[in-house]
Amino acid sequence: GERTNVAGSPKFAKLVKAGNYEEAVSVARQQVDNGANVIDVCMDDGLIDGVAAMTRFLQLIGSEPEIAKVPIMVDSSKWEVIEAGLKCLQGKGIVNSISLKEGETKFLEQARAILRYGAAVVVMAFDENGQAASYAEKIRICERAYRLLVDVVGFPPEDIIFDPNILTVGTGIEEHNNYAVDFIEATRWIKQNLPHAKVSGGVSNVSFSFRGNNPVREAMHSAFLYHAIKAGMDMGIVNPSMLEVYEEVDKELLVLVEDVILNRRPDSTERLVEYGEKLKTSASEGSSSLVSRPSSLASEAWRAGTVEERLSHALVKGIDQFIDTDTEEARQKYGKPLTIIEGPLMDGMRVVGDLFGAGKMFLPQVVKSARVMKKAVAYLQPYMEAEKAALIASGGVAKAQGKIIMATVKGDVHDIGKNIVGVVLACNNYEVIDLGVMISCEKILTAAKERGADIIGLSGLITPSLDEMVHNAKEMERQGFKIPLLIGGATTSAAHNAVKIAPHYSEPVIHVLDASRVIGVVSQLLNPDNKPAYVADLRAKQAKSREDFANRRERRPLLSLEEARARAERYDWAAIDIPKPSFLGTQIFRDTTVRELLDREFIDWGP
Repeated sequence: GERTNVAGSPKFAKLVKAGNYEEAVSVARQQVDNGANVIDVCMDDGLIDGVAAMTRFLQLIGSEPEIAKVPIMVDSSKWEVIEAGLKCLQGKGIVNSISLKEGETKFLEQARAILRYGAAVVVMAFDENGQAASYAEKIRICERAYRLLVDVVGFPPEDIIFDPNILTVGTGIEEHNNYAVDFIEATRWIKQNLPHAKVSGGVSNVSFSFRGNNPVREAMHSAFLYHAIKAGMDMGIVNPSMLEVYEEVDKELLVLVEDVILNRRPDSTERLVEYGEKLKTSASEGSSSLVSRPSSLASEAWRAGTVEERLSHALVKGIDQFIDTDTEEARQKYGKPLTIIEGPLMDGMRVVGDLFGAGKMFLPQVVKSARVMKKAVAYLQPYMEAEKAALIASGGVAKAQGKIIMATVKGDVHDIGKNIVGVVLACNNYEVIDLGVMISCEKILTAAKERGADIIGLSGLITPSLDEMVHNAKEMERQGFKIPLLIGGATTSAAHNAVKIAPHYSEPVIHVLDASRVIGVVSQLLNPDNKPAYVADLRAKQAKSREDFANRRERRPLLSLEEARARAERYDWAAIDIPKPSFLGTQIFRDTTVRELLDREFIDWGP
């Protein structure tokens, strides 16, 4: 069950942040009632005290027999949170997770501690070089970890659970097309070559491209599990209520989904997107949703609109057939190419961002929209170069192209989201310098200085990355940087950014929700006319977030130490008759058998 994870369930996260643990326990109960065999508990959030929250929640569910009957998976990217959770478990737990990303010494140290606590362990397919994406990388890292655990630590192989990384397919990026197949084949290899080891994974990752379309996502989960289980997958982190029975999935949808999962056709993503749109259209019949992409270009009534409407429509629908014609018409109307990019083209991309944020567009559609934008910008590029040449010839200085340094911070190996942001930025004619994953603050800031970056973008998926981002912001302030800092990744949030990161850096620190938003943010920051108003609005919103956070913390009245001591309960021990025990120490009953104890019901075996 994955709904007791603050990163995966907004409802659960809200309850924990509000301190409403009694209601949060009901979420765990519902997971068990829905058929969950293991409860995954994760408290990794920048605004939550992970150790305190994990301890409190596990103590509460430990006293609930209907929940405590299933094993608990203590899920965190912080070792101190994992250890706090293990101390609260009454039975055999599962640790999620450890990996080789910080080297063998740390890996072996944590594995030995988990063995002492008597827990099983999930091992992620990461090493010092990053996340395993391909089949070859997955089996290499898993075999290395297995040999260390079994041969060096003496870990029971049946207590080892490998997570070879279920990654998102159907993104519209060709390199991602074989991710599901690679996981399935790696699972098959692990079961054949690493005796007694188990295989698990976060199933919902595979369908993230279709966020907002639950029928498609449920079908993808069912199809993926069907093939992964046949290959030997033992368990998966899923939402039991979002699982369709494989045999009951609509046959047309099943074929389309399996084409994507198994990478059977080059056009499988586009076909599934079209089907997903039909589902959404039929679910909201009569809606005039902008995101309903036609399966063909037969209907061209939109061509009668203004050039601004046509450009916006083309971007939202991902239609590039007329983009050169419409861009030229806009150039004739506006004159300056940059005005077109920052005007009608960016207006269209903002619509894309709003639709994606509302779950009304899918990730492959965003990538497709970015490619249409790239084609429009490419058409305007010669005219912008001519403008620059004329400006230089007249003695002026041509404005440099926006240059953005991007990196996944030290300690974090996740880069899929960052890579998609890079594609979108590159499609919009920005120079992207991607430093990769697990990049130290020193390397990031050195690269920014050497390359003359206009913006630095930091990415991270795990909670410790948030602390590393704070460190980066402090260092940028200390070294006197004067460029904006972008923050993104699954664990990041606008609230955390405002409360924990932005106060440490004088220049703008902006949380970017997803790839569809980044162009709007960057274009505002690099436009000297728009930047002051944009930054002023940003700072006002961040100040409000900090005020709200402070108010929430102050709701609980706190007492001074002296006042708390003054309120202590007073007892008159002289007036209390405390019975003395009949004996002290150990007393052995030699004439009583175990059978007599059981027959006379001296022991209450009830929960």
